[in-house]
Amino acid sequence: MGIVEFLFGSKPKIKFTEDGRTKHELSNKKWQDWKDRFEKNPLYNWREHSGTKSGKKSDLK
Repeated sequence: MGIVEFLFGSKPKIKFTEDGRTKHELSNKKWQDWKDRFEKNPLYNWREHSGTKSGKKSDLK
């Protein structure tokens, strides 16, 4: 690791296609791990958030 990389970080693994879209160079496992984190972990699952539940405030404890 060089001093420039240490100070400013490494280059992002993102490329731009000819039509201007972005393409991330991440493995399928990395994408699946990210998806599983938000779908399977109740701490990150927005569907399990207490703000999505209806009822009295005292019921949400």
